[in-house]
Amino acid sequence: MARKPSPAPLDESEIHETIVDIDVSAEMEASYLEYAYSVIYSRALPDARDGLKPVQRRILYTMADMGLRPDRAHVKSSRVVGEVMGKLHPHGDAPIYDALVRLAQDFSLRLPLVDGHGNFGSLDDGPAASRYTEARLAAPSIAMTADLDEDVVDFVPNYDNKLTQPSVLPSAIPNLLVNGASGIAVGMATNMPPHNLVEVVAAAQHLLKKPDATLEDIQQFVPGPDLPGGGKIVGLEGIRDAYRTGRGTFRTRATARIENITPRRRGIIVTELPYTVGPEKVIEKVADGVKTKKIQGVTSIQDLTDRHHGLRMVVEVKAGFEPEAVLEQLYRTTPLEDSFGINNVTLVDGQPRTLGLLELLRVWVEHRIGVVRRRSQYRLRKRTERLHLVQGLLIAIVDIDEVIQVIRTSDDATIARDRLMGVFDLSEAQAGYILDLQLRRLTRFSRIELERERDELLEEIAKLEEILGSDTVLRRLVSKEMGEVARLYGTPRRTVLLDAEGGAVGSAAQAPARKKGDISDLDLQVKDLPTRVLLSSTGLLARLADDAPVVREGGRAAHDALLADAASSTRAEIGLVTSAGRALRVPVIDLPVLPPVAGAPSVSGGLPIAELVSLQPGEEVLGIMPLAEGSPTLALGTRSGVVKRVVAGDVPKNGDDWPVIGLKDGDEVVGAALVTDDDELVFVASDSNLLHFPASVVRPQGRAGGGMAGIKLGTDQRVVFFGAVRAGTEASVVTIAGASDALPGVEAAMGKVTPFALYPGKGRATGGVRSQRFLKGFDALTFAWVGANPPRALGAGGQPVDLPEPDDRRDGSGVPLETPVTTIG
Repeated sequence: MARKPSPAPLDESEIHETIVDIDVSAEMEASYLEYAYSVIYSRALPDARDGLKPVQRRILYTMADMGLRPDRAHVKSSRVVGEVMGKLHPHGDAPIYDALVRLAQDFSLRLPLVDGHGNFGSLDDGPAASRYTEARLAAPSIAMTADLDEDVVDFVPNYDNKLTQPSVLPSAIPNLLVNGASGIAVGMATNMPPHNLVEVVAAAQHLLKKPDATLEDIQQFVPGPDLPGGGKIVGLEGIRDAYRTGRGTFRTRATARIENITPRRRGIIVTELPYTVGPEKVIEKVADGVKTKKIQGVTSIQDLTDRHHGLRMVVEVKAGFEPEAVLEQLYRTTPLEDSFGINNVTLVDGQPRTLGLLELLRVWVEHRIGVVRRRSQYRLRKRTERLHLVQGLLIAIVDIDEVIQVIRTSDDATIARDRLMGVFDLSEAQAGYILDLQLRRLTRFSRIELERERDELLEEIAKLEEILGSDTVLRRLVSKEMGEVARLYGTPRRTVLLDAEGGAVGSAAQAPARKKGDISDLDLQVKDLPTRVLLSSTGLLARLADDAPVVREGGRAAHDALLADAASSTRAEIGLVTSAGRALRVPVIDLPVLPPVAGAPSVSGGLPIAELVSLQPGEEVLGIMPLAEGSPTLALGTRSGVVKRVVAGDVPKNGDDWPVIGLKDGDEVVGAALVTDDDELVFVASDSNLLHFPASVVRPQGRAGGGMAGIKLGTDQRVVFFGAVRAGTEASVVTIAGASDALPGVEAAMGKVTPFALYPGKGRATGGVRSQRFLKGFDALTFAWVGANPPRALGAGGQPVDLPEPDDRRDGSGVPLETPVTTIG
């Protein structure tokens, strides 16, 4: 093989050197500023409009472009990572996969955007490698990426200017508030907690309706964060500061209860942990505390968590130690109580800003208004262009023979197009479309189709022009789409909010239900003073600081409604009346104390019922009954129309639960109220018949009695409401009509509010009078309520819902409701 000749030496005269003197400090400053800007704008901080960092936005856009919809099969995560890295994000596979994993973790996000299959990690362990996991878009991501092909957002070039990517996603979900965000940039950081989708959407709809709404108005809908793992937030002052200024701190606390883990030993059962805290971290801190003598009274701690029963940690308490005191000790020394610092730093118009709740909502609402406006403009343009072509085609079909003659006698397509434009007065686009037309379209049936399409296009164009021509109509459409998103993807609140001043954080609030006669040192320190027990519509129990009357007018309780209240005393006991027809004993001292407030009391500082008593599947608490002698009688109404009054004081001395009515098979209690002989008992049936009669006509019975006929029901009808109206009280009747075969909250509903005084009383066991007239498509009452003014309605997530103005027509049909109503109090 011939040897290659060595290269010729370089001629020094051909070498050109350029040396530029640069000040080192100036170069470092410029380079660092460029780096800082890149980190802030392109990596660490989310955009206030869609709540996404660039890498997250590129992941969702790429997965949508790949067609990885929720109804398609999962694909390897490494394939998604490769697509994102090769086309849009050339910064390595590790940060892309880390971002993908977080989008799929239900303990990190309140509404996960990626549906992961495989080991995506836990609070204590990291995920498996991308080659072992699979992913596809979760259902909410469809709303995040919808309408991208309709010019709703601007597209910008990718890193090598060969492809384009959206500068922001349409984001029909308020992702920044719902899922929160965290990131560390240069000289700044962001840390935002998750919130409840239904609450945030309700606040946004209110802001659309009333653009000048204040922060106090918005907080009626969004009372605080809603963390993925539930738990409790103790102290709301820091949240209020953050909602006002963008910065604040709040404490999160685990959900725990005291149980007998063995016949002779009690323990602490932890079912929910603070946000971002895992079981192993808690176990490690408890073990360290026991070794260093900082924690006393704990013999062992076990993690019994599994995928079927969820989180369950059991802390065994030594004999002789009070579990309540040990729990308070654990809160002070372990991550069972943690703090979260809110720092709402986000990008607005490319600039980092610290925003409060109202400003964050306004940015997203304005973004959605812009998206819907641009989408409407695009659709109007497309439909106008299509209408233009359809009109030209209709002209050609009328004189089809002459059109064919013109085309056949033309030398080429250009001449044919020009002649068609001249003979039939067509535009260039219409003439070109006719030339491209297939002969099979030239039938009589095609003409009918074209005429139908023309009429549909004209109708759609008129609607789009109405949307673009009226800001009110545009905002109404945006609000409707927001409500649809909340209905599809919204879930009930998981986190309980406790006001530190409400007394719900003391040992009494954490104490279990004790048997009658058990007196602890804590009990001996509490005087037996009059108090009033409150039950909220969201299942929270609390007591007032004294026996002050419950004010039903004036202020509005934040994010909740009062379902029932009863006079009692601090050292007394109450019974919780359930739909299964039984009462559950609860000591009043176990309930948290609410501070005196102006206007209606808020029960947001109450304790969940599930932490006090155990309910059967499907069983719910309907009311409160005092157990002391001389208390008002308890009136009960069942789904089959039976009414009963229970003798006051007829309570067993032993046992934590007992029956209050003998129910027949398939029947259940639908309402319970404390009444005197002067009060009116009210039934409302599904066929809209309302019956009320004096309570005095119902003879009180013992707890084993089965009651008597209350209302006469038609075939296949049922009772949807039972309650009582106190004598001399101004009351209202709220009825909501819907389709009997529709799922709750899915179909449209007609609501009506009528003064109770308009309904005449009838005798017991009769049918009553009609309370609402059904329109076409509505055949049953899906919800009803009768009670003292003013009624307050709540949606599925606890958000306030506006009711119609009172209607003096007793059997009117009502007005459409924008938001489904689930509770009124």
